[in-house]
Amino acid sequence: MLPDATLSADPATTLAASPATDQGANPVANPATLTDALQSLEHVFGYTAFRPPQDEIIATLLDGGDALVVMPTGGGKSLCYQLPALLRPGCAIVISPLIALMQDQVDALTQLGVRAAFLNSSLAPQDAHAVEQAWLSDQLDLLYVAPERLLQPRMLELMEQVSPALFAIDEAHCVSQWGHDFREDYLQLSVLHERFANVPRIALTATADERTRQEIAQRLGLEQARHFVASFDRPNIRYRISLKDNPRAQLLRFLRDEQSGNAGIVYCLSRKRVDETAAWLADQGFSALPYHAGLASDVRERHQRRFLREEGVIIVATIAFGMGIDKPDVRFVAHLDLPKTVEAYYQETGRAGRDGEPSDAWLVYGLQDVITLRQMLQQSQGSEDYKREEQRRLSAMLGLCEITTCRRQALLQYFGEALSEPCGNCDNCLTPVETWDGTEAAQMALSAVYRTGQRFGVNHLIDVLRGVENDKIFSNDHHQLPTFGVGQALDARQWRSVFRQLVARGYVSVDMNRYGALVMQESCRAVLRGEASVDLRKDPKPSAAKRTTKTALPEHIDIGLFEALRECRRELAEEQGIPPYIVFHDRTLHQICERRPQTVQEFAAISGVGDRKCEKYAEAFLEVVRREAGTS
Repeated sequence: MLPDATLSADPATTLAASPATDQGANPVANPATLTDALQSLEHVFGYTAFRPPQDEIIATLLDGGDALVVMPTGGGKSLCYQLPALLRPGCAIVISPLIALMQDQVDALTQLGVRAAFLNSSLAPQDAHAVEQAWLSDQLDLLYVAPERLLQPRMLELMEQVSPALFAIDEAHCVSQWGHDFREDYLQLSVLHERFANVPRIALTATADERTRQEIAQRLGLEQARHFVASFDRPNIRYRISLKDNPRAQLLRFLRDEQSGNAGIVYCLSRKRVDETAAWLADQGFSALPYHAGLASDVRERHQRRFLREEGVIIVATIAFGMGIDKPDVRFVAHLDLPKTVEAYYQETGRAGRDGEPSDAWLVYGLQDVITLRQMLQQSQGSEDYKREEQRRLSAMLGLCEITTCRRQALLQYFGEALSEPCGNCDNCLTPVETWDGTEAAQMALSAVYRTGQRFGVNHLIDVLRGVENDKIFSNDHHQLPTFGVGQALDARQWRSVFRQLVARGYVSVDMNRYGALVMQESCRAVLRGEASVDLRKDPKPSAAKRTTKTALPEHIDIGLFEALRECRRELAEEQGIPPYIVFHDRTLHQICERRPQTVQEFAAISGVGDRKCEKYAEAFLEVVRREAGTS
């Protein structure tokens, strides 16, 4: 067995001997079997069983086949290529779009004794050369590479010298021009199929509807690959969506009442809003840091490192943050603005609760969010087809916000998956929404849109309906309209709700060429003629919102022991310069609390404790258990 060899002080270039070899090069000759994979799963990763369909995906790659995998965040996608990489001859090449993701993955793998490294722009030339030499001399099992580096002629020539074990294309939705995170470099990855036809390929993503899956397959040459679409359901995440009403106060209540001391992500639409929100949260006593593309790269890196390695840090970010982040104990994801698409919402909320523990997806939104997003879309350089498709996706996102039934059922249905019963873990299930017959109100609102020439926004239309006398009303002679003052039975907040729901249902649309004017759609005719009724959701007043119970440790777990184990984990992680969760997830600490192991053998039986981690950490954690029990 090769001794651990450190090529530089950078943990990215630390090569640990693979537990699967006695020779240095990956020696396991094909065909490796699922039995071999199961043994590696237990001894390297510390788990005793696969989660379907991991076993089928791994078997496909071991047999030399290709796979397209859609699996939710936290579902175990990485294992689907990491295990075959250990069992197939050669080094697996993993294409990843983010430097931070590579560092995180490599840190986690080297902790397990897997020989892994990365090549990207963060490495000094001498360190990059050392990684290349290790790769060419068969001292690596996995090599993470950015797509732009992979496509360089020199890299392609090197891969032809040492045939890769497999290609893993992570975050494969980046290849889709219809997707929410398109990256042009991904379009050129079809070269892998053209130049390395005999090397198995696996493309992985957490978010892809049927159209996006077809595009991924076509652009990457995976039409003949086996497709694996796991359930999109994340039952541990509670979905909660509310109307904006002083969003900062709403966020503060949520954090103080339910998430005190927890790590989480707060998403905002603009960089300015990110900076202001992070500063405000810091003033309120939270450990909050901003993250967006406008910050210097060293600042972003420092903030991300703190988020990964410290407890209870909140990152306030644009969508620039989060893809590929493996932090398992993110307890909440909050949105202060409406996401652009259901796909973006699903992927961003999926960064909560990767460890399977109860977590929250919390969102506040308003009609102004829709107007802002449509204005941004109108100003984009995309084609008309692209703009129409994005309008459709935005309408679907607004529809998810406005529904009165189970949100999880609607979310899964969007991705083509059926949930037979309401989930019981979203706000609509926990606090059923009241509705009211809004047919007459809808007719009044539509009439106001029509009689004002479809040239005005919501605020002016509400003034017309409520009979407000002001300069704009008089200058347009709107005080003479039949609809002037007919809606005084509803206040401005209620009328805003009516218009918002009419937009969500497609009866009217927002025309950004005319500064947010509402425009009638063909579907509203039946309402105006009295041929269709309109049931509207009754928006609760902010004071009516119920406080939910904060996520806590299971009752049978000793809090004192758990905190002592966390402190031990923190110290060990700090010594090595890695995030605490790479040492052990909280779930592993929970099991230590439950079982209170007294011997190395008992410690090795804990889920998440592989051979390498048992060797490194058993004594330290056993000492904590004994000390807390008063037996040391």
